[in-house]
Parts: sequence; C-alpha cells; structure tokens
Amino acid sequence: GRSGDGGDALRPLYMDVQATTPLDPRVLDSMLPYLTAYYGNPHSRTHAYGWESEAAMEKARRQVADLVGADSREIIFTSGATESNNMAIKGVARFYKSRKKHIITTQTEHKCVLDSCRSLETEGFRVTYLPVKKNGLIDLKELEAAFQPDTSLVSVMTVNNEIGVKQPIHDIGEICRAHKVFFHTDAAQAIGKIPVDVNDMKIDLMSISGHKIYGPKGVGAIYVRRRPRVRLEPLQSGGGQERGLRSGTVPTPLAVGLGAACEVAQQEMEYDHKRISQLAERLVTKIMSEVPDVVMNGDREHRYPGCINLSFAYVEGESLLMALKDVALSSGSACTSASLEPSYVLRAIGTDEDLAHSSIRFGIGRFTTEEEVDYTVQKCIQHVKRLREMSPLWEMVQDGIDLKSIKWTQH
Repeated sequence: GRSGDGGDALRPLYMDVQATTPLDPRVLDSMLPYLTAYYGNPHSRTHAYGWESEAAMEKARRQVADLVGADSREIIFTSGATESNNMAIKGVARFYKSRKKHIITTQTEHKCVLDSCRSLETEGFRVTYLPVKKNGLIDLKELEAAFQPDTSLVSVMTVNNEIGVKQPIHDIGEICRAHKVFFHTDAAQAIGKIPVDVNDMKIDLMSISGHKIYGPKGVGAIYVRRRPRVRLEPLQSGGGQERGLRSGTVPTPLAVGLGAACEVAQQEMEYDHKRISQLAERLVTKIMSEVPDVVMNGDREHRYPGCINLSFAYVEGESLLMALKDVALSSGSACTSASLEPSYVLRAIGTDEDLAHSSIRFGIGRFTTEEEVDYTVQKCIQHVKRLREMSPLWEMVQDGIDLKSIKWTQH
C-alpha cells in the first residue's frame, strides 16, 4: 500500500498531471528570493529594487524563449494559457477585422479556444470548426479546403489535454505559411515535454502555461512572432508593459518560476520522455492483458505518451473513479467536469456515448514512480472486474447478446 507521514497517508497518489503538475523543487528555489528580499517592481526604473527584478524577469524571458527556439523579445508574460489563447485568437481577429473575417480551428480544442471563437462569432466573424478523424487528428486536406480569401488565423492545439494526440503541427505550419495566414497553437500540454521549435514548425503565435510544466500556477506566456510580424489588439489596457500587448505589472516571482521551469524542462526533456514512455507502456500493457474490452482513445503513434485515455466498456466512468478514490484520476478535462455531458473531445472522435461515459484519463509525469503505476493498475483491474460482475449489461454480453440489437423500453 502507500503510507505517508500521518498527514499524507490519506491523500491519494497523483495521476492527473494534465490538470496540473506539482512544483519542481528547483523552481521553488529560484522563486523564493523574489517572494522575500527582492520585492521590487520590475518596471520601476529609478532604483536598484526595480533593476534587480527587471533583470530577473528578462532572464526568465530568455529561458522561456530558449525552450521554444524564439527570440526573447517575442515572449510576453500572461496569467496562463487561457489568457494567452484569448489574446491570440481575439487579438489577431480584431486587429485584422477590416479585411479578414474568417478563422479556422478544430472541434477538439480546449474550451477557452472554442469559447473565444464563439464570442468572435457574435462580433460577426465566421469560424470553421474542423472535425477530426477517428484517431483524433485533423485531415490536412480538409484544412486546405477550409481556407477562404479572408482567413486571418488558424488555431490548432499541439497536444490534446484529454486524449494526448499530437497534431501534425509542422505540416499545418507549412500550409498556413503558404496561404499567408497566421498560425496559432495552444501548446500548454506540449511545451517542455516534446521538442517544439517555432521557426522549424512555422508557428506565429503559441500559448504556454506554467502549471503544466512543474512551474507555478497563475503564470504563462504567449509567443508572438516578429518576422513576419504578427499584430494583436490587446485585451488589457494600462501602463503599456509587455510591448503594450499585456499591460499590468509582471509578477516577478511567477515569471522567474516559469523561466526556471522551462530551463529544467529543457535539461530533463529527453530523460523525462523516455521514462514516461516506459511507465505509460507498462500501465497500458498490464491493464489490457488483464481486462478485456478496453479501448485506447486517440492515435496510438502520434501522441504524447504521458496522457492515456482508456474506455472500460460496461463500466460507468464515475463509479470507477469513486472506486479508485486512493488514486487522483479524472474522466477528462478539469475545465468541463461539472457537466454530465460526455466529453466533447471523445464525441468528436466518434466514441459511442456509453464508451465515452466509461473513459478514464491517466496522467504520468516527471515525479510518477513505477510503484504508483503498478498500484494504479492493480486497483484499476480489481475494480473494473468487480463493477462488471455487478453489471447486467456485462452479463448479457457474456451470454452473446448484441446490446445494439436491444430495443430498450421506457417505463
């Protein structure tokens, strides 16, 4: 089992790194001085308190830029990827609205991208929401066909937060550049985990989040290309900090934390990826060898291995989560967990309603241990078997009845 020291004994082990990650101790160390001794406003130009904070902020900007192959002048600090996504989509659309009124995105984007697009539709913009194939990837031919003479922006996420699939960002960047249309990607789940290079991938705008890469919550960044130059209408007005694109005092300790998280991620990326791949392989193989009728959602090849979404047929996902209460897991995105609707991402890949309700997301991260994976697997197998024993549907399937052929009556 798992006993921690008194206080920890009751806390479940953590397998939900897509929702958020623990702070890396190295990141905390870099932040502490700026939470105590060095408290100056980084925009104060007349004294040493301001200068030392400004120097720390600019160092952090370079650390973020280095991780993604950008120039540090192209990095703007924000409160997180939600703000970055809003800035990119609304900012570009509104800046170019006199000539361009069309945007392209996908049906499986994060809520904040879809909602930004919805709000632009009320302002008179047209949005194409590309469907995805059964494997979760977009069809590049459908993307090609979606361009219109007045398309200003294409927004496609790099790694999906629910099913872990990795879109063909390189190819999308090529296509957008050929059409002279700006390309934005929400890379919150990809940065620091897989190599991302904004020039190589022809990315014009990119969203980054601190708390998805073992950095602090409440901070993120947006990359905005300088050549060819991307112009944005700012969402936030004020003192003109961050090149006038995001007014407000940059929170030095958080920016320092984001920079440190990016530097650590750059050093550890190869090691983390290899280790996480092995643990993910272990988890999937063990579960699938012991339990029949398990479906892995999303493409098997084009994916980030640390995000595993499995559907356990004939088991209600919520009851499995309740049964696995000593493991912190989720049945999809933390942002939409309040609604009873099955995940719109699973719906978009054509998952049957009942299978969508039986899906669980397993997150494996930098600090996940082999013991934790084995414990999760063991508990998961045990409870799936137990819940199926209790299920009349499972019994009917064992008796060779095709559930699809049954006419259920409403009493």
